[in-house]
Amino acid sequence: MAQLTVDINGKHYPLACADGEEAHLQKLADYVDGKVRDLGTKLGHVSEARLMLMAALIIADELNESSEGKGGSSLIGALSESDMASVLNEVASEVEAMATKLAAE
Repeated sequence: MAQLTVDINGKHYPLACADGEEAHLQKLADYVDGKVRDLGTKLGHVSEARLMLMAALIIADELNESSEGKGGSSLIGALSESDMASVLNEVASEVEAMATKLAAE
């Protein structure tokens, strides 16, 4: 199992993936990072958890549109559902961890 650290919105997240999948996972993380940063620019000051959640929902919507043949971005069209599900699961885990941390404060 390979180890990789990805950066999303300036934060580092260590991840594990199958050997040889590092570049692919990095490409997915770069896409998620772009969505999160774009949202942050458009929305201004919002919590990290909300930003990650909104990015996950937008990516899920793109995946849904792509799978229904409505277009979507070229990267999303090139990704398998399992690839995107993996990224969304990682983002959801991070959002849950942030929500737990915020609730404890």
